[in-house]
Amino acid sequence: MNGAVLVLGGSVIFLVAYFVYGHYLEKLFGTDDTRLTPAHTRKDGVDFVPTSPAVLFGHHFASIAGAGPIVGPILAAYFGWGAVALWVLVGCIFLGAMHDFAALFLSVRDEGRSIGHVIERELGYTGRQIFLLFAWAALVLVDAIFALLVAKTFVATPSVATASLLFIGMAPLFGWLVYKKGLSIRMGSLIFVPLLFFFVWLGSVMPLDLTAHLGWSVETARRFWLIILFAYVFVASTIPVWLLLQPRDYLNSYLLYAMMLIGFVGILFARPVLSMPAFEGWVVERPAGGMGSIFPLLFVTVACGAISGFHSLVASGTTSKQLSREKHIRVVGYGSMLVEGVLALMALTAVAVLSRGDYVAALQTQGPVATFANGLAGFAAQVGLPVSVGKTFIALAISAFMLTTLDTATRLTRFTWQELFLPDAKHGGREADQKPWARLCSNRYVATGVAIGCAGYMAMSGNAMQIWPVFGASNQLLAALTLLVVTLVLVRQHANFWVSLLPMLFMMLVCVWALVSLVISNLKAEEINWTLVVTSAFLLVMAFVLLVRAAVAALGSAKPSHQAG
Repeated sequence: MNGAVLVLGGSVIFLVAYFVYGHYLEKLFGTDDTRLTPAHTRKDGVDFVPTSPAVLFGHHFASIAGAGPIVGPILAAYFGWGAVALWVLVGCIFLGAMHDFAALFLSVRDEGRSIGHVIERELGYTGRQIFLLFAWAALVLVDAIFALLVAKTFVATPSVATASLLFIGMAPLFGWLVYKKGLSIRMGSLIFVPLLFFFVWLGSVMPLDLTAHLGWSVETARRFWLIILFAYVFVASTIPVWLLLQPRDYLNSYLLYAMMLIGFVGILFARPVLSMPAFEGWVVERPAGGMGSIFPLLFVTVACGAISGFHSLVASGTTSKQLSREKHIRVVGYGSMLVEGVLALMALTAVAVLSRGDYVAALQTQGPVATFANGLAGFAAQVGLPVSVGKTFIALAISAFMLTTLDTATRLTRFTWQELFLPDAKHGGREADQKPWARLCSNRYVATGVAIGCAGYMAMSGNAMQIWPVFGASNQLLAALTLLVVTLVLVRQHANFWVSLLPMLFMMLVCVWALVSLVISNLKAEEINWTLVVTSAFLLVMAFVLLVRAAVAALGSAKPSHQAG
């Protein structure tokens, strides 16, 4: 099999799906371009800001992409490239992109509130609180893990630290000129995008190596960068979205676009032969040792490459507050996930050209991100880009997006914490109806401080990495719970609920299956990891409670509570 056929063929399939299935979803949910979106009705200049679709696409895509669609398919490739590619194609079109579209639509129709608030109308106040608590805990874990990953990258590749700090410093100037001085997006892009790539080069010639310049140990440098990163995300989470988060994500998206273009063209010219088998079997030896079953491990390992619950938090947490018109839902929500699918196929191709032995060795010695950078740089060499330059640029692009995921997740953690302290619908359900103690707890500085405090403790102690095995399952479970709510909405509107019910049942099955397997394997281990056992058990209980409440709601009430068409 030729890698160029896989990537180009997959891209064509995604393009057809965007126009055909994306259009069907617009009709099913009833997007209405004449309705004012929350970005206009609740415009506050901080979180609710009407935004150009080009800028919002860049912000949303940069926020949901990160390293997820790269790491997931690469880690799952031991099942065979065909199995992974099939799940990426089917998952993106009918599960992931539909999930993102629906989450964004429901949030826009609910005044830009998170999917957790939508859950209250369907499953009651208790259901909302359970979901929000889980979402908050999962986001704190994202904060901790990505802070660790970025800090380690800054130490291992100091040029990334230099470039990232320069990116951060440039973004507020771009935002100020565009939103306060009337600079057009096109002119701003013509000025700042070349500057962005200049900073990439500057980082490579002026690496901020703390171990060399200050004589610090690797551990000391890592802790220093963790402190700097958490200080940065505290600021990024509390200042207006147009001043830092949105312009930084928009400008950084060009790094990802450039990386994808380099890789895409490189694959087309190189036409690499896929050496791995398309299908290794239903039960396969894992690179880390032991045996792994394709059900359920393939689906929770690929994760963001096909469907991700984190996307619903991004769509309903920040994107819905910036959407200028409902017709942009398909472009931003559905389209972004399909582009992420193309990136997943490219990541898969980068390792599928290796033999089984070389693949395992690369994962053990370099890790998935470096393996991806090496593979893509090798393809790009076919069009004249030196391998060393390609590897450095690709590593910088990926690191930039890990930082994007970090600051977006922190802002989402703040939103989720604030919604935990909103009263139920019977008592108003708005900030103005909060009691004084709840208003204090949901203050944006307090909410951000609590999140950073918890994430910082986990990152400094290293405990976050111990919970990593359950992260994939928890992320997919978030998606299943979002699809559960979408199904209830469509059922009550007497619309075609099968588009969300079947994906929900499938994801719920594989997530519960994966969590039960994780609990059993940890209980059988010589040294029981009680953190994983308790976390997995909590997720299972939460899923069961919400499923029961959903069944009662679906069977006991036929009165619609949303306009879905």
